[in-house]
Amino acid sequence: MTPALLSNFHAVNGTTTNANGLVPPKKPIHQDGFGTRAIHIGSEPNPDTGAVIPPISLSTTYKQDAIGVHKGFEYSRSGNPNRNALEATLAALESGGAYGLAFSSGSSTTATVLQSLGPNAHIISVNDVYGGTFRYMRRVAAENQGLETTFLDLENADDDTILASIRGNTKLIWIETPTNPTLRLIDIAHICSLARSHPAHPLVLVDNTFMSPFYSSPLLLGADIVMHSLTKYINGHSDVVMGALILPAHRQSVADHLRFLQNAIGAVPSPYDCWLAQRGAKTLHLRMKTHGTNALAVARALSKSPHVDDVIYPGLATHPRNERAYASLSPHARKFADAFIRNDTEDAATGGAGRGDFPYGGMISFRIKGGRKEADRFLTATRLFTLAESLGGVESLAEHPAMMTHGSIPPKEREELGIGENLIRLSVGVEEEEDVVRDVVQALEVAVGGSGGVEVGGVSE
Repeated sequence: MTPALLSNFHAVNGTTTNANGLVPPKKPIHQDGFGTRAIHIGSEPNPDTGAVIPPISLSTTYKQDAIGVHKGFEYSRSGNPNRNALEATLAALESGGAYGLAFSSGSSTTATVLQSLGPNAHIISVNDVYGGTFRYMRRVAAENQGLETTFLDLENADDDTILASIRGNTKLIWIETPTNPTLRLIDIAHICSLARSHPAHPLVLVDNTFMSPFYSSPLLLGADIVMHSLTKYINGHSDVVMGALILPAHRQSVADHLRFLQNAIGAVPSPYDCWLAQRGAKTLHLRMKTHGTNALAVARALSKSPHVDDVIYPGLATHPRNERAYASLSPHARKFADAFIRNDTEDAATGGAGRGDFPYGGMISFRIKGGRKEADRFLTATRLFTLAESLGGVESLAEHPAMMTHGSIPPKEREELGIGENLIRLSVGVEEEEDVVRDVVQALEVAVGGSGGVEVGGVSE
């Protein structure tokens, strides 16, 4: 890596370097809470103007006082003040992170990671993986670099099966948890332990998009790389397409290689998009709490509905992997969940649920009674839930995985994964809780009909 690239490659934990001529934080990062880091790291006041919010730097090139003598920037593909500031924020948000890398999309992030493995490598991926990731592994990386992927049910596979699937050239284990869209839960720490025990020592990557750094901290569980589609929760406003990787301090050599590819391939985000994503990240902790409480309220309503066959939300005490979901929570999310459970239990005496449910992100999947026709009716009957792909924005979204986000997966494989015609995925936004619950209930009535209602705030709908 060239000195210019190294100058733009900033660590956040350990020795803190200056991402953009910014004043370093006055206290060590580990002493500050999640929300404090989100607001302050990478967004220190500008030393030249005193601006509290970082300015947008649109310049593509930078003046050199002599050949190779500059202020840390040469060309914006290699490093930009806004991108560096965002990358510092990202590394601080993902607990255990030291290096952050931002990309122009989640798909380009996936492509860069897989290209870093070189030709004829083998990887293991959870079988219930995002459709775009599946497509890149099967249709692009396999054809262009000879990458071979073994898709495993990492939620239920036994140790012998997983270890037997690791080969001498296995370089990576790709995890999503919860998976998209069936919200299967994978024991990250256990998979990391298995990877370390095998002579091949594959890296473990966790796509943490669904949980965000607020609800899950995969690096603390042993993961080597965390990936995010910043388009989703971290930006949170459905106006930026971006991706990111975060790595711990002991994976500097891997981070160096990925940084080199980030520059060489050039799939980097614009300064304005970086500025927007950093602005969005500052409210991540506030938004994720409301996403979680709203989603739990919707999941409870769905569970009561006679028009629903199955509700998939790991925060429900009735979910078969509820204990694993709780164990997977980040330290700060666990405090939030514990407080919620205490309050919910106290409310039980006056009519609250008191079940031990807890907020676990904003994503819900459910199977509506019937099939494609009923799913279509539901998706067009909602008022607040917009029929659209993507997730993680402040607004509520609903989609049909089999025909939309996972349409690139062959029908037989979709069926095996439980992605049927009656499966609906909800991204619950941060609107008023009563309103999103009411919207789901009325759409179910339109879609399936029948008698009986669900109580919303004490009123039968």
